[in-house]
Amino acid sequence: MAASTDPPRTGAVLRSAVRSPLVRVAVVLLLVAGGTGGWWASSARAGSGLRGEAAFATGVSRGVYDRYGVLLKDSMRSAMPGVKVRLDNSEGSFDNLERVLSGRDDFAIATADSVASFKNPQKSELRAIARLYDDYMQLVVPADSPVHKVSDLRGLRVGMGLGKSGVNLVSRRLLEAAGLDPDKDVRPVPLGVLEATNGLRDKQLDAFFWSGGLPTAALTDLSEHTPIRIVPMGDLSDPLHQLEGGGMDAYRAATIPADAYPLVEPERTAVATVAVPNLLVTRANVDPALVEALTRVVIDSRDRIGGEVHAAQLVDLRTAVYTDPLPLHEGAKRYYQSVKP
Repeated sequence: MAASTDPPRTGAVLRSAVRSPLVRVAVVLLLVAGGTGGWWASSARAGSGLRGEAAFATGVSRGVYDRYGVLLKDSMRSAMPGVKVRLDNSEGSFDNLERVLSGRDDFAIATADSVASFKNPQKSELRAIARLYDDYMQLVVPADSPVHKVSDLRGLRVGMGLGKSGVNLVSRRLLEAAGLDPDKDVRPVPLGVLEATNGLRDKQLDAFFWSGGLPTAALTDLSEHTPIRIVPMGDLSDPLHQLEGGGMDAYRAATIPADAYPLVEPERTAVATVAVPNLLVTRANVDPALVEALTRVVIDSRDRIGGEVHAAQLVDLRTAVYTDPLPLHEGAKRYYQSVKP
């Protein structure tokens, strides 16, 4: 639901001139019709004049989307005190895109490959606010597992993410890139990251895929109680690009830093993998003033949120505008234009 702004406060001179009801009506109409370059714009930039509710779809519990959403809500509350923000957990990227288009949520996070692959008659109504941080593909196994590459998963019980998640999309593609049929060559199990970590710990799973920012709290927690290892997947970067279908250009070769998970074996070892950008998404018809204010909050809160969600440290004004395959929302454009050097 789009937020609205309060009527403008005028100066003492204007107040003295609008004593008659007819003149007051004329002044209000002139202010409304006079464009968005005056009070409306300054209020939108500050965010203090916005009123209403906004719903934000995050992701599975204990995932990075979930934690990022909680911290961003705190920053929105400070910058936009008149806007009531509701957070909704979801299955992940595809679920989030459906929620935004249906109107159940106004904002959401989704991976660029999920956006490119998303099939919906109303897809053209989607807009981007910012490119956030990258998700890193992580294949987690017990430390003593015989799995050392993706093709070793043949015949094993593998957590593949929930059905409407970006994890499910990319895990299937990674298996295909490794020469495996995700429906026949492994035993796929649809689980969120929290359930997957529990399954691996309880020996109900042999491995699970996860696509998330670094570090992901659920994996850090798992490593504190169960010896685990992250399988390298950097060799699949080129095969991913060669697969047919939209969104393949979203992937890039990446490295999980040695200090991302200090307790993961072998300790302090970097792991080659694949990464994909996350986009902050909304609809074209969401109030530009609200979107402009939110865009400002996203950029201004980077360091505060990054102190707890390290992936958020990568949110950058210089790269935030690169939101392919979605165009920027008009409100986001206003913000970026206002801060151009």
